[in-house]
Amino acid sequence: MTAPAPAFIKGLAGVVAAQTALSSVDGANGALTYRGLNIHDLAGHVEYEEVVYLLLHGALPTAAQLAGLKKELTANRKLPKAILELIASAPKKAVPMDTLRTVVSALAFYEKDVEDISEAATRRKGIRLTAQFPTVVAAIHRARKGRPILDPRPSLNHAENFLYMLHGQGPDRLKAEAMNLYFVLLADHSLNASTFTSRVVASTNGDLHAAVTAALGALKGNLHGGAAEATMNMLLEIGSLEKVDAFVDNAFATKRKIMGIGHRIYKSGDPRARHLLEWARKMETAEGKGRNYVDMALAVEAAVLRHRELYPNVDFFSAPMLYYLGIPVDLDTCVFAISRAAGWTAHVIEQYNDAALIRPGAQYIGPANQPLTPVGERK
Repeated sequence: MTAPAPAFIKGLAGVVAAQTALSSVDGANGALTYRGLNIHDLAGHVEYEEVVYLLLHGALPTAAQLAGLKKELTANRKLPKAILELIASAPKKAVPMDTLRTVVSALAFYEKDVEDISEAATRRKGIRLTAQFPTVVAAIHRARKGRPILDPRPSLNHAENFLYMLHGQGPDRLKAEAMNLYFVLLADHSLNASTFTSRVVASTNGDLHAAVTAALGALKGNLHGGAAEATMNMLLEIGSLEKVDAFVDNAFATKRKIMGIGHRIYKSGDPRARHLLEWARKMETAEGKGRNYVDMALAVEAAVLRHRELYPNVDFFSAPMLYYLGIPVDLDTCVFAISRAAGWTAHVIEQYNDAALIRPGAQYIGPANQPLTPVGERK
């Protein structure tokens, strides 16, 4: 008796494709945890470096362990000269995510143990990539603007150093805390599209740089990491608070997607959104200078709810917060990648340990049993 064919599930919705001890997403209750620690307890209470340690080692670090990780991250921030030259040679109009993806792939040239997929080697490479990501993203931005690329500052933490390398001056406390919060909130999120992509590559025994390069390709799309950029561009397009209702009404009438609203998993709201709203408001108060993108975002949320029960996701309020941090809109997805580097690494390690090739089936829907027509008889 022939076994029934597996059911086709579009987009793998609801399919459990991996087991992970890294993060849990409870869509029904709007909850997110990293290794069992609620995101609400972590947000505003830990440094990003603590989350890196948590994801890679399984527990929050002691003071000595945190100091050791910070020292390791600081020691790995600099880029090879050839990589800096590659960044400088990229077209000024290149999409930053394309440059970032190319650079991360090229960084594999300078890893002596690039093909070593042992847990220890992958963790070392992951820490190095996590340290290098802010340097790469800042360098991409400064090179395309014709500004000198800055060396990292060992005295600054991960968030502070990124803002310094991006803007050329040390951030104030408020900006540094906002940047750190963002990195903490986006460090991992279960089996999202880019993480799944990284695990598919890892399942073939592809190296970490290959897995992260592939993850960056998935992250770029506006249905994933590119949503914050798309959200901010939407707010800029709307332009003013009094135009929100007409914009949203027209979007529903024309079936235009409203970016940053709705989530595949969370049905009652993304738990990260409330923290980003709070900090977007803080940044607007400090930096807005008459611009009211947070009020506009809230008005968009309210207008959408009049049509359909959809709530903001992580990108919705991160968009104005990043804007007030002085981060160019087209760099938003790259900044997302800075945060997610540690999460991707941890998932790649899990997948290596799982040792299972990810190879789902496909339901064939094309024609069957066609005869072969010789080339001279084809019309």
